[in-house]
Amino acid sequence: MLKVLFMGTPDFAAESLKALINDENCEIAGVFTKPDRPSGRGMSMVFSPVKQLALDNGIPVFQPPKMRDGTAAAIVRDVDPDIIVVVAFGRILPDEIIYYPKYGSVNIHASLLPKYRGSSPIQWSVINGDAVTGVTSMYMATEMDTGDTIYSVETPIGEFETSGELSDRLKVMGAELLIRTLRDIEEGKAPRIPQENSKATYVSMLDKSICPIDWNEPARTIIKKIYGLQPWPVAVTVLGERELKIYSADYGKKNEGSDPGTVIRADSAGIEVACGSGESVIIKELQAPGKKRMTASAYLNGCRIIAGKDKCH
Repeated sequence: MLKVLFMGTPDFAAESLKALINDENCEIAGVFTKPDRPSGRGMSMVFSPVKQLALDNGIPVFQPPKMRDGTAAAIVRDVDPDIIVVVAFGRILPDEIIYYPKYGSVNIHASLLPKYRGSSPIQWSVINGDAVTGVTSMYMATEMDTGDTIYSVETPIGEFETSGELSDRLKVMGAELLIRTLRDIEEGKAPRIPQENSKATYVSMLDKSICPIDWNEPARTIIKKIYGLQPWPVAVTVLGERELKIYSADYGKKNEGSDPGTVIRADSAGIEVACGSGESVIIKELQAPGKKRMTASAYLNGCRIIAGKDKCH
């Protein structure tokens, strides 16, 4: 039986922790997760999904504020795991932690390494219009996401699949891959495949600066951005004097010489906007400031938009 120390924070990681809890071959000796954060209007402290799952199952939880001041390393030595499992932890581990266990430390990363090392690989795979993505199990190394890979599993990305929907699929795939990886490591069957660093790409964490839609871009670039930025931070455009969050869109017809951003049509089918490359995009679902998410058709019932005159920017 493997003595496992798990490190993770969001719902994506909780799926892997759940798989470990249900695996008779694993003893979970403890869980590391990021410190609690205030959330909501009342700014009350909220537990991460991983912490809540650990507490519900009587697993010791550790939340050191820093990972490099020796405190976390002391906890690791005290727990003395056979292996450390890291899934979307959100913290950088020092070598004294990575290499301490008998079997080292392994990570489940939501991309097909060496593509998309770094943060937010799921969102970027959608935003960039990739046809496929996947999950990779890897041995951790000093530099982030550079360790030898163990296994990778691929899956296609739907044309109108949001990052949230893709994440829900990948977290299950990642949990299944983790169990397979740990069993093969313990049995001495797990491979070590050096990454081709020359093929590596890096992606950064998302923030709201990426949200505005550039209507000069082609239709597919805009649509993939809309679906890639869900559930957060959500693509936006300004129509009239309102900044609208855009949740759903479809491909329109070729625009008839209208400038990018010009509203071509606004009716029950949605709000069709001219974009680059002589194309157009139909906004199907949106959210106005102070309002609930609604169909574009419902929005038009209370907001007059003039085709050929009004513009998105």
